[in-house]
This record gives sequence, structure tokens and C-alpha cells, in this order.
Amino acid sequence: MTKLLRVLLTFNATSLLIVIYQIKAPFLYRELQGVHQYLFNTGLLLIPVLLTGLSILLSRGLGKDAFTKGQVASIEYANNAFLPSYLGYFFVALSIPDLKTLMFVYVILFVFTYFSQALYFNPLFLIFGYKFYNVTTAEGAVIFLISKKNFRVPAEIDIPDARRINGYTFLEKD
Repeated sequence: MTKLLRVLLTFNATSLLIVIYQIKAPFLYRELQGVHQYLFNTGLLLIPVLLTGLSILLSRGLGKDAFTKGQVASIEYANNAFLPSYLGYFFVALSIPDLKTLMFVYVILFVFTYFSQALYFNPLFLIFGYKFYNVTTAEGAVIFLISKKNFRVPAEIDIPDARRINGYTFLEKD
């Protein structure tokens, strides 16, 4: 289950590259024009959104961890830190000249994202009300936390149900 979910999370985090390219230079259903092409692209955009929702549901099958009061030494809001990197995908998609190059770049990006296993930053989580945090535990471990809660004071953080995506990334279930 974990490997399948990691593949799905990787796809969700990288698939907007394909959607942006499709909007820039339609390669699917090129014969669609005007409103029909707009509706098709909107529907295509909904696929990563819906798959992100599915990922959240499937995360129930991941290993469960908890962070009790006193276990968190520091916490840093990370939404703004990763957004510029993610926007880079958009600029890459807009500069890719053809479909062959898009597929090559996407495969490389997908493989690097999957095997890096460091983070699963996906701005589509923002649509579902999640926020991103860099958390340092009292033992000194630095983790990436995806949560709907607003955290401010490390000593007061109590997370009874954090699902382990990998050794460095956790999704808090509400």
C-alpha cells in the first residue's frame, strides 16, 4: 500500500506539469476548439485534484505515529518555502517545445521526485485545507508535516494521528 500511495502522491505532485503543457499546446483532443477545449482542460485539471483527495483517503492505510506535547522542539510554516520551487514546474511546462521533450522531462522529474523520498509537497493539498510545516523534534529529527491545523507554539503541539508517508513526511489525519 505504501509504494502505491507514494507513486500516487508523486504523480499528484508532478502532474500539473502535463496539464499546463496541455493548456499551452494541446496534444490531447486537438480538434476541440473554444469552450470545448476550455472544458476539457478544466476536466483534465480536476484529475490531479481528485487523485489528491483519493491519496488523502488512502493515507488511512499508512503506519500511524503520534507527536505528543514536548516532542516538538520547533516548527516552521513551509507553504511559502516550497511554492517558488513548484512554480518552477509551470515555467518549465511553458518552455517545453514539444511533446517528446515533455515526456522525457516528466519521466525524469517523476523518478527524481519518487526516489528523493524527502518531501511530497503538492500544492493541491492547499485546496483540501492542508498546510505544510517543517518540524524539528526534541531528538533533532527534521520532518515535513502536512496538517489542517494552525501550529504556533511547539510545546503545545499534540498530534495523536500522524500517518507516515516515509521517514521524513507525515500527514496528520483529523
